[in-house]
Amino acid sequence: MALVLFVAFVAVPILEIWVILQVGQVIGGWPTVLLLVLDSLLGAWLLRREGVRTWRALRDALGQARLPGRELADAGLVLVGGTLLLTPGFVTDAVGFLLVLPPTRPLARRLLLRLLARRVAGGSFGAAVLGGGAPRPGRAPTVVEGEVVPPEEGPRAGPRGDDDLDPPPGTHRAAPP
Repeated sequence: MALVLFVAFVAVPILEIWVILQVGQVIGGWPTVLLLVLDSLLGAWLLRREGVRTWRALRDALGQARLPGRELADAGLVLVGGTLLLTPGFVTDAVGFLLVLPPTRPLARRLLLRLLARRVAGGSFGAAVLGGGAPRPGRAPTVVEGEVVPPEEGPRAGPRGDDDLDPPPGTHRAAPP
């Protein structure tokens, strides 16, 4: 994770500055600035167009009551690609165009799905990503003991006479301390 943050916040900006300087030496300063502005405007237009298309595809999939896996992946790629397109620089724009353009997005989607499948199969994706999962070093995991309570026949009154205090049948109930 530290390597990803280092690349994102140190290596990529240094690479972007170097590429901008190289382009500026070849075509000049003002043409480079103009090219960056035009590149960002084209990226914003493309982001809007592809964002609308992916949103429609997502709505259609949900309207047909089918799982929108491909549509969600495309929406994520368009979101990340659009962010990169709006970031000034030639390298981020090149990657952003690869993620947003319809001809290259399926390749990016396959790479994304392959990466996610590898992470899930390797056990490095799941509850740990969401803040749970493996305990921190030096700390024991938190274990909550409980039992499965079989469904009961008919309503049973709770301590205050309420019938709604029982959990739904077949759910887990924590053991008393």
